[in-house]
Amino acid sequence: MGQIKVTKAPIEGLYVIEPTVHGDSRGYFMETYNQNDMHEAGLDMVFVQDNQSMSKKGVLRGLHFQKQYPQGKLVRVIKGSVFDVAVDLRSDSETYGKWFGVELTEENKKQFYISEGFAHGFLVLSDEAEFCYKCTDFYHPGDEGGLAWNDPEIGIEWPQLVGKYNGTPSAEGYTLSDGTALNLSDKDQKWLGLKDTFRF
Repeated sequence: MGQIKVTKAPIEGLYVIEPTVHGDSRGYFMETYNQNDMHEAGLDMVFVQDNQSMSKKGVLRGLHFQKQYPQGKLVRVIKGSVFDVAVDLRSDSETYGKWFGVELTEENKKQFYISEGFAHGFLVLSDEAEFCYKCTDFYHPGDEGGLAWNDPEIGIEWPQLVGKYNGTPSAEGYTLSDGTALNLSDKDQKWLGLKDTFRF
């Protein structure tokens, strides 16, 4: 017990979780998830699916959510570095439309828990990043929604990103500060802004 430090984000329903890392000259060991520790911290979610992805530098995935089957997600990075973001889409929330972001790296070993009712996405800052997440519901094809990653009404401050908003969520004209082109899927370049998107 007591193997994690849980910090509440400024937006209710978001938590930064730091595991206890036991290290010596051989390497390290840590518990990446312990239901008892989560329960002790007031987090009683139940996970049903684990996912893992690999992305290259400059890839931005998001902002995604599921409409009828919303997922809570516990996310972490096992290789590289990403800037991870959640946007509040809960219509009855005092922080509706607000965002919070945290850098997740293989070095800091931080995890980010995003409750149901948020859009989620991340930008890869390292040459490659391997990203793992646990979900509280299964993925349901056809239920996915999305939010424009660069909607000025939300105003996410993506680190290292250089470019000027041209009125669309296109990646065109955006790079990281080292010149790496921003890389989005075709789908992620077509989502609408906050005022035209789904609310929970």
